[in-house]
Amino acid sequence: MVLEREKYINSINLNTGTDFPYLVLDVANGVPHPRNPGFQVMHWHEDLQFIYVLAGTIEVRTLDTVIAAEAGEGVFINANVVHYVGRRGKCHYNSFLFPAYFLGFYAGSPAKAFVDGVTENGQIPLFHFSSKEEGSHAVLSLLRQLAELEKNKTEFYSYEVLVLLSSLWLAMRKNLTLLPEKKESTLRRRMHKILSYIARHYGGDLTLEDLANSANISKSECSRCFRLSLNTTPYKYLAEFRLSEAARLLKNTDRPVGDIAAAVGFHQMSHFGKCFREKTGYSPREYRNLQKRDKAAPAIPDVTGASPKE
Repeated sequence: MVLEREKYINSINLNTGTDFPYLVLDVANGVPHPRNPGFQVMHWHEDLQFIYVLAGTIEVRTLDTVIAAEAGEGVFINANVVHYVGRRGKCHYNSFLFPAYFLGFYAGSPAKAFVDGVTENGQIPLFHFSSKEEGSHAVLSLLRQLAELEKNKTEFYSYEVLVLLSSLWLAMRKNLTLLPEKKESTLRRRMHKILSYIARHYGGDLTLEDLANSANISKSECSRCFRLSLNTTPYKYLAEFRLSEAARLLKNTDRPVGDIAAAVGFHQMSHFGKCFREKTGYSPREYRNLQKRDKAAPAIPDVTGASPKE
């Protein structure tokens, strides 16, 4: 099944449109720097992403896979993969995002085949670099160097980044076995249908039965799919998605707050304001004013699990 990425949130690289669209997020206890506005639900981006864990433990989830990485370990997330990054308790990590063309060297380069072989392979949504595996040591060493480079930037910073990224990709590619495409899992197929249905109908009065019917499964199976895939409940995910859409409308439109609340599925303004403040620490109007003053929006802990999500 072709992934309908437009049904999920596209997280845009904050440096897109610049001459060096390389973004490094320093995330401590769920708070990213630089601030990355919006609510953290399942999302995707066109960039490649590497993560290096400095302290604690993170969880990286796709629709049918979960990886836990501890301090000193790393994760690769392929382009266009629907995912989110969470944490188990206190945690600190660096996230490195960049476009795949950084690795191609020049137009027509044979190096491109070593990039496309990964980015166009649906069987490699993400990869865990464990400190216990000898084959991961070279990758982890390069990730540590990228993290250190952020603390000690020189006039050669951009060139040093490109050299390290190319070396990182080569080290990963040498130890990565490319598998042929295989049939999509039942869980992934069901979650595609349900989350796409939510993205189309979140403004209405959705019930658990509606979500279950969208994938032709029972209500109990629907709840089980959410628990296995996202470690949350259908209700919590729906609430998070609605708040995420409300934040987007508050930031990008001048629509009245009451209209926005109704548009995203909140029938009572007081309930909307309470939920929004619980997630941001700000009222909807305060959040909008922050955006108008060109200040970063607050980091939003996710409700899709027991701990906040990036």
